[in-house]
Amino acid sequence: MGNLLYLIAVILIIVWVFGAFVSPFGGGLIHILLVIAIIAILLRVIRGA
Repeated sequence: MGNLLYLIAVILIIVWVFGAFVSPFGGGLIHILLVIAIIAILLRVIRGA
């Protein structure tokens, strides 16, 4: 479960970078992806997995 959470966070960060710099359309959706990715990484760090 922890590895899956980390994988999802990494994918979300990659999608955010792609959306923010390659295709600057979508506005708030791109930043929501970043927030979700950060939360996923923080949960992994807090749980110590």
